[in-house]
Amino acid sequence: MEKQPQRKKEVMFQRMLEQKEEVRTVRKIVFWIVSIVLAVGIIGSFSIYTYIKSALKPVDPDSEKVVEVEIPIGSGLDIISERLEEKGIIKNARIFKYYAKVNNESDFQAGTYGLTQAMTPDELLQSLKTGVVYRTPTFTLTIPEGLTLDQIAKRTADKTSVTAEEFMQFVTSDEAVQRYITKYPDVVTDEVKQENVRYALEGYLFPATYSFYEENPSVESIVDAMVDGTVQNVIPFQGYLEEHEKTPHWLLTFASLLEKEATSKADRETIASVFYNRIEEGMPLQTDPTVLYALGEHKDRVLHEDLKVEDAYNTYQNKGLPPGPIANAGAASLQAAVEPSDTKYLFFLADKDGVNHFAKTYDEHLKNKAEYIDSQNK
Repeated sequence: MEKQPQRKKEVMFQRMLEQKEEVRTVRKIVFWIVSIVLAVGIIGSFSIYTYIKSALKPVDPDSEKVVEVEIPIGSGLDIISERLEEKGIIKNARIFKYYAKVNNESDFQAGTYGLTQAMTPDELLQSLKTGVVYRTPTFTLTIPEGLTLDQIAKRTADKTSVTAEEFMQFVTSDEAVQRYITKYPDVVTDEVKQENVRYALEGYLFPATYSFYEENPSVESIVDAMVDGTVQNVIPFQGYLEEHEKTPHWLLTFASLLEKEATSKADRETIASVFYNRIEEGMPLQTDPTVLYALGEHKDRVLHEDLKVEDAYNTYQNKGLPPGPIANAGAASLQAAVEPSDTKYLFFLADKDGVNHFAKTYDEHLKNKAEYIDSQNK
């Protein structure tokens, strides 16, 4: 009978040992869970900190491209932050908004701002509060409409440390051409490399005023800004081009002819209608600027013998558009290329004052020539 109590004690003792072991195991599990949670928390906190810190840095510290951002009257911080993110000026609208709130920034000014991806949150907030751009360009470079690559090179050389030779060497290099084809495949396509195109990037450097924030920008950064200008102005026409089975190269080529021929917006639209009508009739365009481009000369007057030059760009000798643009075209010419006037005109000429005169028939054209050209040369 004495063995039974003894056995109970042993069983109880064994259970106590097992319970202690379970407690130790549970404590270990709890310890590791807590350790893991803390580690995850620390890592998570660090990741969040790193993410926020990165989001508050400039999108591109080296960017010199000025982006136009419109802030409507009555815009709150939510709308402003979203607008800045949409334009690519900031990385994260929510974090920018919180940053502004933490710093008690408010009372922003409505208006149109020229901002860059190189601006810090503080610079952006300062601009939005004062209504002025916080960063002041070191200098600006204005490229007018209707310039060829070599003319743009000379103008750039006059304003920067980049020589005309360096400029032309870069824009005509295979590396640069492929660079922009890769970067902007929807606008700069392989068409720029097709046979008979004199310069692949002719017409792809958009006419505009460019702001630079360093004294000696590289030729790459200068051309980057100009090509990007073309891309931004061609993209709005992508729907039209797809619908009419046309390409950006076609658009820039057509628009370049209008840019060299027209002197006013209305003329661009009417001249565009002449080109459309002549193409439909199977007639050569016969536009003098293409002859000058074929000759590679800048002349005040095209002579009769000039019209016979054998070159793919000579639209007196070849029907349709030339192989590529003959100059850079502005926004008005791009628009006129896709929205020509509705006319029956097939001819036009410019008098000594640059005023264009249009005609539906060749006889009418000869009368205009006699009245506005021949009589004035006597």
